[in-house]
Amino acid sequence: MLRISVLRLLGYSGTRRVSLLESSGPRHYGSGSQCTRDDPQDTRAYFTTPIFYVNAAPHIGHLYSALLADALCRHRRLRVPRTAATRFSTGTDEHGLKIQQAAATAGVAPIELCDRVSAQFQQLFQKAGISSTDFIRTTEARHRVAVQHFWGVLKSRGLLYKGLYEGWYCASDECFLPEAKVTWQPGPSGDSCPVSLESGHPVSWTKEENYIFRLSQFQEPLQRWLRSNPQAITPEPFYHGVLQWLEEELPDLSVSRRSSHLHWGIPVPGDDSQTIYVWLDALVNYLTIIGYPNAEFKSWWPATSHIIGKDILKFHAIYWPALLLGAGLSPPHRIYVHSHWTVCGQKMSKSLGNVVDPRTCLDRYTVDGFRYFLLRQGVPSWDCDYYDEKVVKLLDSELADALGGLLNRCTAKRINPSGTYPAFCTTCFPSKPGLVGPSVRAQAEDYALVSAMASLPKQVAEYYDNFQIYKALEAVSSCVRQTNGFVQRHAPWKLNWESPADAPWLGTVLHVALECLRVFATLLQPVTPNLADKLLSRLGVSATERGLGDLFFLPRFYGHPCPFEGRRLGPETGLLFPRLDQSRACLVKAHRT
Repeated sequence: MLRISVLRLLGYSGTRRVSLLESSGPRHYGSGSQCTRDDPQDTRAYFTTPIFYVNAAPHIGHLYSALLADALCRHRRLRVPRTAATRFSTGTDEHGLKIQQAAATAGVAPIELCDRVSAQFQQLFQKAGISSTDFIRTTEARHRVAVQHFWGVLKSRGLLYKGLYEGWYCASDECFLPEAKVTWQPGPSGDSCPVSLESGHPVSWTKEENYIFRLSQFQEPLQRWLRSNPQAITPEPFYHGVLQWLEEELPDLSVSRRSSHLHWGIPVPGDDSQTIYVWLDALVNYLTIIGYPNAEFKSWWPATSHIIGKDILKFHAIYWPALLLGAGLSPPHRIYVHSHWTVCGQKMSKSLGNVVDPRTCLDRYTVDGFRYFLLRQGVPSWDCDYYDEKVVKLLDSELADALGGLLNRCTAKRINPSGTYPAFCTTCFPSKPGLVGPSVRAQAEDYALVSAMASLPKQVAEYYDNFQIYKALEAVSSCVRQTNGFVQRHAPWKLNWESPADAPWLGTVLHVALECLRVFATLLQPVTPNLADKLLSRLGVSATERGLGDLFFLPRFYGHPCPFEGRRLGPETGLLFPRLDQSRACLVKAHRT
C-alpha cells in the first residue's frame, strides 16, 4: 500500500510517466534572439543554501554556496521583477554532537557557541551582499514545531519503528556508515584507527536503541523519480553518482540518538529518552522557512532549488527526498551541487593553517571583486583552487582593464565631449552586411559583434538555468573583449566631431560601445550588484530599465527607436574598478604620460 501511494505521489498512473514538476520549472525564453521573456507572474521559486554548521567560523566554501544561490536568485528576480514570486533562505545548523562537544571543549553553553558563530555567518553574508529573504537558526521555536510535526507525520504513516541500531558512527560528519565505507589508517599514536573512507574523519562503533526510518522501502521510488527527472540533480556527474548509490543496498536509517548521549537537539515527541537525528532536524529547515506545517507552505513547495556542496549530496538526494515522500510530499524541484575550494592545491584544513577567511578577502579585493572571482572561477563539477595572485590577475584583467577601460574610453571628455548617448547612423552601419557606399564604415567583424551581443542575454540565461554561472561570466567577458576590439579597430580618438564625414561614424562607434556596456552591466547585476549599479548609473539607465525582460540590444540597428539615444550620461563616478596590482598600474600611468 505504501509503495503504491509513493508512486502516485511521484506522478505515476499505470504505465504513463509524468514529470514531477511539469509546471513549476523555469520557462524557456521566447524565440527572439535578444529579448528575454518573464516567467508567468504567478510562478514561484524558492532557493536555499545549506544551513551551515556552527562548530567553526565561516570559510570561502560557505560563502561560495551562498553566492551561487544569491546569483541564481538575483537573476530570477531580474526575470520576474515581482519580489513576492521569489524566496531565498540560508541559516545555521545548531544541534548535534559536534556542537555539544565543541561547546564543552570551549567551556561554554551550547547556545552561547551557537549565538557567536551564527552571528559571524550573518555578518559575513550581510557584508557579501547575500540577498536572502530569511535566515533560519535550528534553535528557533518555529523550527522545533516544524520538526516535531514532521516526525509525527512519519510516525503516523508507519515509517518509524524502534530497534537496536549497531554500526560505525562519524561524529564529525554526523552520520552512520556501512562497513564498506570505513577504512583503517594510522592514528596520531601510530595505532590503526577506523576512519570514514569518504571524509577521512574518525569513526566509532555504536550500538544503541533508536528510532529507525524505513528508508529501504524508498529505493525504487527514488530511482523512478530520478530517471523521470534527469534535471533533478545538476551537474550531470552528480546525478549519475546518486543513481549509482541507489543501485547499492539502501538500509533503514537511524533517525534518533539516546538523549543521555546527545542532549543538544530536539526531543522525540512523546519520548524524552531520544533526541531527533541532527540531519533530519536540519533538513526540515527548508519547510520551516515557508511556514510548515501551516497550509501556506504548499504555495512554495516543491518549487524549490537546493544549492549544496558535494559532501552533503547523499543527505539531500537520497535521505531528504525519501523523508519527504514518506511524509506525503514531493521531492524538491532541483538540487544544484558544487564542488570544493582548495588553497594552493591543498585541501583547506585548520591543522594546515590554510583556511581562507572570506571577510579578509572581501576587504582586500572588494565585495564585488571577490564575488566575481568565486563565481567566475568556481566550476561546480570539480574542485577549484584559490591563491592570491590568481584573484589579482583575474580582477585586474577583466574588471579593471577590460570593462573599466572600455567605459573610460567611451565617456572620456575628449572623445565624448557632450556627455551623451550619441546617435546611431544607419547609413554608416546598415543592418545588411556587405552593402557598399561612401558612408558605410562597418566591417565584417562589427557584424559579428552585433550578432554575439544580440544572443548574449539568452545565452547567459541558459547558462544560469544549467547552473553554469562561470560560463555565463565567461560569455560576458568574451563579448567585452570583442567590444574593446571594436573600439580599438575604429579608434574614435582619431576621429573628429567637427568633420561631417567623421561625426556620424564617431557617434555610431560610441553608441554601439555604450549599448554593449549597458548589456554587460545588466547581465552582471546578479554577480557584481554594486559595480553593475555604478556602471548603469554612469550610463544614465534608470532603475526601471534594468530588468532582463526588456533587455534589447542596439534597437536602432533593427529599425526600432532607442530610448537612450541623445540621453545625457549619468554623473562621473570615478574608476569603475581599481587595479589591485598597483605596481603595474603605476607603470601603465607612467607610460601614458
